[in-house]
Amino acid sequence: MNSISYGLLIALAIALVFAAFTDMRRRQIDNWLNAAIALGAPVFWWASGLSLWPDVAIQLGVALAAFAVFAGMFALRMMGGGDVKLLTVLALWITPFNFMQLLLVMALAGGALTIVMVGWHTIRRERDKLKIPYGVAIAFGGLWVLAVNYLPGGAIAAQAA
Repeated sequence: MNSISYGLLIALAIALVFAAFTDMRRRQIDNWLNAAIALGAPVFWWASGLSLWPDVAIQLGVALAAFAVFAGMFALRMMGGGDVKLLTVLALWITPFNFMQLLLVMALAGGALTIVMVGWHTIRRERDKLKIPYGVAIAFGGLWVLAVNYLPGGAIAAQAA
């Protein structure tokens, strides 16, 4: 990895934090943010030295598969549209194995977030439908994967923990 790759990963991390905050505040992840993340992926591929075949083709295939699965969940009203798009564009950046890590960490963080939100909703005796800002869990999973797998020394720190 070179300094351009690291700069792009830092920009992705900032975008994930921004997505988490907007989802907490407005229960919405903006299309322009997802588009910016998607448009940054080819620059990251180039800076990282990925070959068109098979590397970029695999990234595109994983993103297409992620979109198909999560769009189905959106159709079943199990996910929001912004969440589907955010996961899809993250699949453009992250290797397939690391994307599976992201999904696992996201699921664990999402479960914890749901428990906290249900408790908060119950304590406040709110009667409206509970909406979980799942972009927070997606961002947490993405940041975890970036820290452990892409930043220098991240894997060493994770093994020590």
